[in-house]
Amino acid sequence: MSWLLVVVGGMIGAPLRYLTDRAVQQRHDTVFPWGTFTVNVVGCLILGLLTGAALAGAASSQVQLLLGTGLCGALTTYSTFSFETLRLAEDGARFFATANAVASLVAGLGAAFVGAALAGELWV
Repeated sequence: MSWLLVVVGGMIGAPLRYLTDRAVQQRHDTVFPWGTFTVNVVGCLILGLLTGAALAGAASSQVQLLLGTGLCGALTTYSTFSFETLRLAEDGARFFATANAVASLVAGLGAAFVGAALAGELWV
């Protein structure tokens, strides 16, 4: 039954990633990959919330499989982040490549910590 929760979460996360990426990227006239950046930071926030909820006993293993492994696994994308960063560097946009790597790391970790802190406030 666990695999079904992961599949259902992935069925929601994958199209959500695609649609969010396209919607965000269309609103920005730049080579910076704002769509991928957005889905990755949102995914980190969700995972932070979920981790905090699990630590507080408010998220079952089924919820973790559905939202953490399934939804966030399909929503976030390290491979696309890596590809886009490499492509920027190869195309001579080294500033954007560096900014993408640094901002993704800082914003992703920050979002995860904010999510965990928020969960701590909600479920303690």
